[in-house]
Amino acid sequence: MAKNLLIVESPAKVKTIKKFLGKDFEIKASMGHVKDLPGSKLGVDVENNFTPTYIVIPQKKKVLSELKKSAEKAEKVFLAPDPDREGEAIAWHVAEEIRKPKMEIWRATFNEITKKAVLNAINNPMPLDEKKFNAQQARRILDRLVGYKISPLLWRKVKIGLSAGRVQSVALKIVCEREKEIREFKTKEYWTIEVLLEKDGKSFWTKVIKFKGNKLEINTKDDTEKIAKEIKNGKFIVENVQTRERRKNPSAPFITSLLQQDASGRLRFSPKKTMLLAQKLYEGVDIGEEGSVALITYMRTDSYRVSHEAINSVRQYIDKKYGTQYLPQSPNTYKARSSAQEAHEAIRPVSMDYPPEKVKEYLDKDGFALYELIWNRFVASQMQPALYDQTSIDISAGNYLLRATGSVLKFQGFLAVYSELEEKESETKEDEKAVSFPQMKKTDELSFRDIKNEQHFTQPPPRYTEAMLVKELEEKGIGRPSTYAAIVSTIQERKYAEKQNGRLAPTTLGFAVNQLLIENFPDLINVEFTAGMEEGLDNVEDGKIDWLSLLNNFYTPFKTDLENATANMRSLKAEGVPTNIKCEKCGGTMVIRWGKNGEFLACSKFPDCKNTMNFTTDENGNIVPEKDKSTDMKCDKCGKPMVLKSGRFGKFLACSGYPECKNIKSITSGVKCPECGGDLLQRKGKRGMSFYGCSKYPDCKFTIKSMPIPEKCPVCGYPFLIKAGKSQKNICPKKDCTYGKD
Repeated sequence: MAKNLLIVESPAKVKTIKKFLGKDFEIKASMGHVKDLPGSKLGVDVENNFTPTYIVIPQKKKVLSELKKSAEKAEKVFLAPDPDREGEAIAWHVAEEIRKPKMEIWRATFNEITKKAVLNAINNPMPLDEKKFNAQQARRILDRLVGYKISPLLWRKVKIGLSAGRVQSVALKIVCEREKEIREFKTKEYWTIEVLLEKDGKSFWTKVIKFKGNKLEINTKDDTEKIAKEIKNGKFIVENVQTRERRKNPSAPFITSLLQQDASGRLRFSPKKTMLLAQKLYEGVDIGEEGSVALITYMRTDSYRVSHEAINSVRQYIDKKYGTQYLPQSPNTYKARSSAQEAHEAIRPVSMDYPPEKVKEYLDKDGFALYELIWNRFVASQMQPALYDQTSIDISAGNYLLRATGSVLKFQGFLAVYSELEEKESETKEDEKAVSFPQMKKTDELSFRDIKNEQHFTQPPPRYTEAMLVKELEEKGIGRPSTYAAIVSTIQERKYAEKQNGRLAPTTLGFAVNQLLIENFPDLINVEFTAGMEEGLDNVEDGKIDWLSLLNNFYTPFKTDLENATANMRSLKAEGVPTNIKCEKCGGTMVIRWGKNGEFLACSKFPDCKNTMNFTTDENGNIVPEKDKSTDMKCDKCGKPMVLKSGRFGKFLACSGYPECKNIKSITSGVKCPECGGDLLQRKGKRGMSFYGCSKYPDCKFTIKSMPIPEKCPVCGYPFLIKAGKSQKNICPKKDCTYGKD
């Protein structure tokens, strides 16, 4: 019988760790958190030192029962959830539930799931870290206070079901501020002039940059043509030729934020997807005869630190695979932020014995792509810099100065493994363009060959991608490695922001909520204030301040703001958000309101005028009303034309005589139900997803997710086909039919 019990978070880790420990160990998983604040009430006694009331999560009662039984039989219990604050809270709560008199309970932490790391943690256990637990507890209480105190206000003033979050609200503010910059941006015209020159039969382009020693700015076409004429008729004399060696150093190994950014830019993964894939690589992958093997170190980290063993191992790999010339004399080091948790390491491969090509067959496409990215970044981080011969040539043309720049890569260095993202996916900088110039010296005269003028317009700052927002949050000290992905996901799940062409744009709801929070809780969504709170939580973990002091310092001003907001917050339910659209029925102003089925336009003169309409927003944030589309169908009740409308469950036909005639009909797909012969109608589910269901519901409950097409399957004769996949090609819905599925 096992003498010891080791408890981890995930069952995937159990499989990986089992082979490291002998029969003396039983390994169990807590399946994440086992206790939390209750969902039905605040669960924090603010009048009694913010005492929290934790309850066992209902779904975890069975798990805890099994853990208790195993713990009662064990001589020692080792708690080994993830080595961060959330993991410490899990360990603390498990200990509270399983502890018996004289039971020996220890904390075991490891940043990588290898035999050496696991055995080292078991042989050098520690007591539970109360400071780290209190840091997590303080964060949880802060978030609960904000969510449970502000959300009901938003329900009363805007719409039922809204939420406010301590950190998500700041992220929303950042997105809204960027959108405001974009909308207020004034585009300006400017021009550039490039000249093609030649020497010894070899030509190259130069750019006009100065006039009489001052930077040249050209704003109109007329000015451009005038300058071009003056330059064209002048002499071109070499004023200076400068060639120097430029070094491009490799980037540090990944930390969480950089991994999310690079995976987004290169692989088009969302931060959430990146973390899910990384979790699997960390916990272990079955690689055939060797069983479950962990491939990367812990993926929630802000530290660039790498163990001596890992550095020695990667240096040996570089020397063997690429050659001594690619290996620096001493290891490359990288400086982390002052707030980085140096107990962790950077994200790196656990072992150099598992290069990507060796494990490719055991990983799915996305898992392999992420592992290869982590591997290449780590290897490159310990390689020599890339070396360029960079040349800059200044050429006079009367009062104008022209410049040509370019570089030649003469030693790949780390670029043999990992090209920088900006080189791969954005325009190359002028001085990094690979240009080979003819031999030139000062006073040489060059020949004119061509000139081109190009019109440009200044561009507003771009909207944030998910990865760009993560970078912004990190730079401003908002959130931590374990929360970035959740923050970005939450503002989209709450419908405060949405993706447009892959970038985040605030919705009208997001703008409205953000403005109310700015007006009523200026400190809460102040970037510096929130960053200060994150630093305060770090200080609690480091034992520099008491967690109750942190909560008191936050709650005293927050309580005042809350009382003022309760009394004075504007009601958007009553006012709506004004637009520049006029009511077609009475001429009043249309305002945006929110109902149980989403946002809509309503006349501000309600209840005297009850006109409403749906709307969309274009890429510039302008409101575009969705007017009802007339049809040639007549209402079978009153004879008036039927119009096409959009509603909660999709598009439908309604009588134009509303409200006198309330006749409504669903739109048929033209396909009959294969079970009862009814019509298949387009509908929308509770989560907004479209589907097709039988018109004879609830007597017939046949549904299908994809759009049915009134064409018989040419292979099996099934009565209709469906449109499926990104290509929306026609396939047979019958499972055992292959038509269209190859």
